[in-house]
Amino acid sequence: MIRAVIFDVGECLVDETTEYGAWADWLGVPRHTFHSMFGAVIAQGRDYRDVFQEFRPGFDLYAEREARAEAGQPETFGEEDLYPDVRDALKALRADGLWLGIAGNQTVRAGGILRELFTPDVDLIGTSDDWGASKPDPTFFQRVAGVVPAEPDEMLYVGDRVDNDIQPARAAGMHTALVHRGPWATIQWRSEQAQKLPTFRVETLLELSPRIATFNERER
Repeated sequence: MIRAVIFDVGECLVDETTEYGAWADWLGVPRHTFHSMFGAVIAQGRDYRDVFQEFRPGFDLYAEREARAEAGQPETFGEEDLYPDVRDALKALRADGLWLGIAGNQTVRAGGILRELFTPDVDLIGTSDDWGASKPDPTFFQRVAGVVPAEPDEMLYVGDRVDNDIQPARAAGMHTALVHRGPWATIQWRSEQAQKLPTFRVETLLELSPRIATFNERER
């Protein structure tokens, strides 16, 4: 049975349109051009950080984050950047008695913002910077498994990427849900792996509560 649900952050809970627009502005690149290159890089199966290299070879993402912060333009997101189904989905899952967590590739600053937004709505918020391991490294999912009070096969990891979320979480013994939004899921949705690997494929997080209930009833 599924007893715990853990969510990715970017393009799962948080619409990153604002943040990537800010990066385009920082690079001095038209937003349309930046987004087009972003999609092309993803479609080619490359790391999204290659987008920055296309516009500025040698670009150091961590150093530039610090430079943005010093210039008064730190990475940021808020309630207005959450996908509209997030709050109601969390309430439904909590009402079902499920343990809830958030764990993604995020900075310390982003972790602080997440805690402001989601405490006490979830039981855990962990980031790659907190744990010193980033998806899809198996160590990241070992960290998740080590702090969630359930067995890996009682966990459901929810994300928007087959490569970063679904494959490694499944390899760690977890159930998975692929949510159809954001650039990665849009590009990967019809792939063989996206159709075969996830336990659930959902268009909205609101589908999770009834889908989990049906799954658990079948497993009793």
